[in-house]
Amino acid sequence: MADDSKTILENLLERLGFEATVNTEERDSGIVLNIECDDAGRLIGRQGRTLADLQYLTNRLSIAADDEAPKVTVDVGNYRGQSKNELAKQANAAAEKARRWGDIVEMEPMNAYDRRIVHQTLKDREDVVSESIEVEGTSNKVIIIRPKG
Repeated sequence: MADDSKTILENLLERLGFEATVNTEERDSGIVLNIECDDAGRLIGRQGRTLADLQYLTNRLSIAADDEAPKVTVDVGNYRGQSKNELAKQANAAAEKARRWGDIVEMEPMNAYDRRIVHQTLKDREDVVSESIEVEGTSNKVIIIRPKG
């Protein structure tokens, strides 16, 4: 099944004009398709948006071909791993600020994948709660963190 997703991603990259190698990794969190190429910055895009779009398209095309296809994570040069660690640090810092000052802390707008990382990071904390809120007049969402109680 992961081979099908890998083939779909390789075809997408080829059609977009990228010379790249795609490696499949099995992780506890699921299947990761890691792209190796010389132009990683263009594949990642601003704030990881291009990478998120590639992941979305790969998953949609995989599911269209096979309803049982597993969801895959697409990464370039371990960008997601590094980004995940940085987001977790930012989430914990914002949670500490909310707890310390007893006030709501708002994080920057981010994509669904990044918001999920923040919520997962904070879900077991007993002193704060996180919530995604749509920014009025846009399709962007921010996370607000507020103290419990």
